[in-house]
Amino acid sequence: MLIFRVHISMRNGAPLLHIPDGFLDVYWITITYLATIGYFTIIGKRSRSIFRPETISTVTTIAAIVFVAQMFNWPIPGGTSLHFLGSALAGIILGPALGSIALALVLVVQALVFHDGGITTLGANILNMAIIGVLTGYATFRFFMRLLKNTDGKKRIFISSFMAGWISLFIAGIACGLEIGLSPRFPYGVLITIPVMGIWHLVLGVVEGIITGLIVLYVYERNPHLVMGLEGI
Repeated sequence: MLIFRVHISMRNGAPLLHIPDGFLDVYWITITYLATIGYFTIIGKRSRSIFRPETISTVTTIAAIVFVAQMFNWPIPGGTSLHFLGSALAGIILGPALGSIALALVLVVQALVFHDGGITTLGANILNMAIIGVLTGYATFRFFMRLLKNTDGKKRIFISSFMAGWISLFIAGIACGLEIGLSPRFPYGVLITIPVMGIWHLVLGVVEGIITGLIVLYVYERNPHLVMGLEGI
């Protein structure tokens, strides 16, 4: 029997990684909001040159794809589910700054319109998925692209994208488990939340990786210039 029952993710229909209201105390709400606001303030000042009509259309397209993909959930034991995250996909296609913006747009709409995740925890959800997930996915993709530089082009793209999707989901899950486990408002500590979040995201991250790899490979085969994560590689 799972004492934790993995239902940390499921209150009022909120899927895993979308932390609902009431799970974090004021301290963690404040810290995650400040970190999120600080990050977007920095990239906003440094990324003005990349906000062009063509990039804006790409951002909205990727945001729409991720939004729709996140609507499909994979059931897991404990009465809850996982869903495609899309952080690595956004980071690889758009780069870290625009990728974070695209995911943040998705999360804001989900919280305000569909009640996926809370308002008080929106800072944490954006931090985990739109910042940590995107940056981890982007860095992992570039690391494996360099590591596999002698590998066939298509295979290199797919493997690097697969690893980016897999690892980004796992790290985002760990961050979520850490925040919840350290919050006094949540009944379980990090010794339960981190292993549960980590194990499930590590296992089902394989699905995330496959989807990410297939989409990035599809875009690359048709127009490699659209994959901003390839710049400088």
